[in-house]
Amino acid sequence: MIVPSSLARDAGIAVNRGIVVDDGMMTSDPNVFSLGECAEHRGICYGLVAPLYEAARVLADRLIGGTSEYHGSVVNTKLKVTGINLFSAGDFAEAPDREEIVLRDASAGIYKRLVLKDNRIIGAVLYGETADGSWFFDLMKRGIDISQMRDTLIFGQSYQGGSPLDPMAAVAALPDDAEICGCNGVCKGKITTTITGKGLTSLDDVRAHTKASASCGSCTGLVEQLMALTLGDAYNPAAVTPMCTCTELGHDDVRRLIKAKGLKTIPAVMQELEWKTSCGCAKCRPALNYYLVCDWPDEYADDYQSRYINERVHANIQKDGTYSVVPRMWGGVTNAAELRAIADVVDKFEIPMVKVTGGQRIDLLGVEKEDLPAVWADLGKAGFISGQAYAKGLRTVKTCVGSDWCRFGTQDSTGFGIRVEKFMWGSWTPAKLKLAVSGCPRNCAEATCKDIGVICVDSGFEIHFAGAAGLDIKGTDVLGLVKTEDEALEHIVALTQMYREQGRYLERIYKWAKRIGHDEIRRQIMGDPEKRRAYYDRFVFSQTFAQVDPWSERVSGKDKHEFKPMATISYNQAAE
Repeated sequence: MIVPSSLARDAGIAVNRGIVVDDGMMTSDPNVFSLGECAEHRGICYGLVAPLYEAARVLADRLIGGTSEYHGSVVNTKLKVTGINLFSAGDFAEAPDREEIVLRDASAGIYKRLVLKDNRIIGAVLYGETADGSWFFDLMKRGIDISQMRDTLIFGQSYQGGSPLDPMAAVAALPDDAEICGCNGVCKGKITTTITGKGLTSLDDVRAHTKASASCGSCTGLVEQLMALTLGDAYNPAAVTPMCTCTELGHDDVRRLIKAKGLKTIPAVMQELEWKTSCGCAKCRPALNYYLVCDWPDEYADDYQSRYINERVHANIQKDGTYSVVPRMWGGVTNAAELRAIADVVDKFEIPMVKVTGGQRIDLLGVEKEDLPAVWADLGKAGFISGQAYAKGLRTVKTCVGSDWCRFGTQDSTGFGIRVEKFMWGSWTPAKLKLAVSGCPRNCAEATCKDIGVICVDSGFEIHFAGAAGLDIKGTDVLGLVKTEDEALEHIVALTQMYREQGRYLERIYKWAKRIGHDEIRRQIMGDPEKRRAYYDRFVFSQTFAQVDPWSERVSGKDKHEFKPMATISYNQAAE
C-alpha cells in the first residue's frame, strides 16, 4: 500500500487528500491501484471497514479482468462513548428540495431526525435510542419510497402498520440484502445461508465464517435474532455473565474486542465498549489490566493501581495488617549462604514467624509495610528475587530430587524444574499458576494435582494439566508424552500461553480446561506443531517485558508512596 506522501507524488501519482482513484480503484498510473484509507474516490477518503470491503471486491474483479465499478459507499457511524448512544448516517445539508421529520423527548433523552428527499431517506441521526439505526440505514441505501409509512416512520420499524410488532418479526421482514454488520459489510442473506449451509449453531461459529459481529459487536443482537429465526428450536444461546455491573459484556467478548479493535488502554476499552461507569470498578479494572498486559506486552504500561493490594506492594497482607515476604527458591533448592541471609533479615527486622511453605519455599511473616523495601534490599544482596507468592502468575515449580539422588528417579526432575521456573518466572496469568516435576511415577512432588505437572518416566516426560488441590480437589489429565526436555518445555510454555490468551481473569486452569474442552487443548498443543510453536513464541516475546524483579524496582524507589506509613495526627490537627 502506498501512503499519500512524497513517495506517491515522486512516482508521479495524483494525490489530493488521498491517492486519487477512479471507479476501478486505478490511480493516475494505469499500473498502480490504491485501496483503503489512503485512497480518495470521488473526493472522499473512507475511514471505515465496510467501504474498504466494497472497494476491495471491485478491485479483485478488475485484477482478474472484470469490469466492476465502485460508485462510493453510504456509510453510518455509531459513537462509542460511555453513557452516550448516537447513530448518524447520510447527508444533512440544507436544501430547498429536502424536508425533515424530527422527534424530541427531552425528559427521556431521545432525539431522532430524518432528512427526506423525494420521499426517500437521505440522512438519519438518532440520539439516546439507536436500535432502528440499521433499519433506517437499509432504507437509505436501497432508496425505498417511504410515503406509505411516513406517519409512523420516525417511530421505527416496529411501529409500521400502526402498532408495535414483535422485534423478531421485524428482523424476519428484512430483505436478504439488508446490511447487518456495517463493520464488515455482511448482509442478512449471507448470514442465514451460511448458518444453514454449514450447520452453524453458535455465535462464535457465525463470526468465524461470516465476520458478522466479529469487530465492534454492536450488531450482535441482530445476528443472534437471525440465528434464532434460522435455527428455530435448535438455537440455544449460551448465557453470558457480564464481567461486572459496569458492562453487559462477558469476559470472552471483552477479550475478543480488545484484540479486534486494537484497544490498548483501560480508558479506551471503557469508552469504545460503552462502559456504564467512567472509571470501572474493583472487578473489571484488574481484569482489563490483565487482558491488556497479555495482549499488548510491548505497548501497554501495566497499571498497578488497577491491581489488588498484594500485587501493588508485592507481598501478601495478613490479618493483622503486616505482610509476608517469600523469596524465590528455584525448584525449592537453596544453600547455606541463602539461609544465612534469610536468618540475618529475620533477626534485623525482628520478623516473628518463619514458615516453610508447601511450595518448597520460606515465608517470612509479620513484616511491617514500611519495612518491605529494606527487607527486599537485604534479600536482594543475597541474590534473591521476588517469589511472587501474591501474583496471578507463576508461583512455584515444585520438584523432587530426581535421578541425581533418588534410586527411583528416571530423569533430572530438579534440574528441569529449575529450568522451567527460570524460563517462566514473572509471567502473569489469569489466576495463580503452580507447577511440579516428579522424577518418577511415585510422584513425590505431587505433580498430578497441580495446574501443570510433569511425571518423568524412562521414555521421557509425561505432561499433565488441569489439576486442583484447594477448594476443589481434582487430579490432572494427561496432555501427552514427549521425549526430551526441550520438547517438554515447549509444550508446557505453549499450554501456559494458550491459557493466558483464552482464560478469564481469576479462572483457574482446571476451570478453563473444562470450559474449552480437554480434547481441544490436546488438539492444539499436541496435535498442531505450528500452532504450538506460535503460542510458545508469543510467550517468549512477552517474557522480554515481564521478567523484571519488582522487589529491585521498589528498592530503587519506584512507587515509594505505597510504603510510607500513614501520618499520626491529633483530633485538633485533623479539624484544622
